[in-house]
Amino acid sequence: MRSFLLAPIAVAAVVAIAGPASAHARLISATPAPDSMGGPTRTVTLVFSERSVPAFSGFDVYDANGTKLQMRASISDDGKTLSGALARPLAVGTYRIEWRLASADGHRMTGNYSFMVH
Repeated sequence: MRSFLLAPIAVAAVVAIAGPASAHARLISATPAPDSMGGPTRTVTLVFSERSVPAFSGFDVYDANGTKLQMRASISDDGKTLSGALARPLAVGTYRIEWRLASADGHRMTGNYSFMVH
């Protein structure tokens, strides 16, 4: 009988000590947006939910043939926004963004998405 009374107290103590779980960084917005269709652009911007570690974060842009495009990348002062200036405006076609992010808590995330230029 005594163990039945202590079990709920033990569970409550474990939950209180554990606290909230930390979430992984996620892409919260992008320009051009995933699965979008837009006009020619020379800039790509990715905004994440957490601050990144610049040495381990970045992204690449690929055309429909899988060719990596030349780009000059930068990270905002708050560490949440990655931007890239392309050497030339994107021509009509489909493009893929492949991103990688190391957040300040040490978690590494990767992702990708496509968009079209018309």
